[in-house]
Amino acid sequence: MRVLGLDIGSRTVDAVWLEDGRVVDWAVADSGFDPGSAAAVLVDRGAHDLLVSTGYGRHAARERFGGSVVTEITAYGRGASALFPDARAVLDIGGQDTKVIALGEQGRVADFEMNDKCAAGTGKFLEVMARALGYGLSEMAEAALAADRGVAISSMCTVFAESEVTGLVHRGEDRARIARGLHDAIATRTLGSLKRIAAGGPLVFAGGVARNPAMVALVTGGFEGDVLVPAEAQIVGAYGAALSVED
Repeated sequence: MRVLGLDIGSRTVDAVWLEDGRVVDWAVADSGFDPGSAAAVLVDRGAHDLLVSTGYGRHAARERFGGSVVTEITAYGRGASALFPDARAVLDIGGQDTKVIALGEQGRVADFEMNDKCAAGTGKFLEVMARALGYGLSEMAEAALAADRGVAISSMCTVFAESEVTGLVHRGEDRARIARGLHDAIATRTLGSLKRIAAGGPLVFAGGVARNPAMVALVTGGFEGDVLVPAEAQIVGAYGAALSVED
């Protein structure tokens, strides 16, 4: 049996094809202004017997393509525990939301917290801040890692933080220290969320922001336990969605 798992997020549409439980293909595409059309390209890319959708666009996907849906929390918990059976927590920082999940026995979700009301500390937040600093995303991460210290950032609201960063640049503050301060603020916020749900290690760091070495380093340094980053961190949700047919 061939199963397609779709994770339709705000920034990307991720797909994983499983055949008899084994990954045979995967893909990541930009959501653009029409996530449904981006998903349609992936749906048409390969044959499947069953389709399971997750992400904020999962219900629209079910209406358009059929199949079933599963929540992001369940999908990420399932995908992370399949990749790392010893995992006891999941952190997903995506384009416009952040999820922290505590896992119990056999990868079952024990508790979770989700920031889906504001883009603070997400991939979108980092994109806006990089633009305000005149960096590309990878350049900003490298600068943050190289900085000797960070500048304190008082606001995590994307609009206010952008204004604050612009003001710091105009006052001549070092851009690398600002970049470090922004990453420090996100890490502090994220670690606080993990603490509130009593998340233990190992922690699986998934999502697009898991490709940011500065964020990985700061989360690793502040978390009491091992932090594991999948080789393809963006497809954990799609993988878990496809695996959910076995549950």
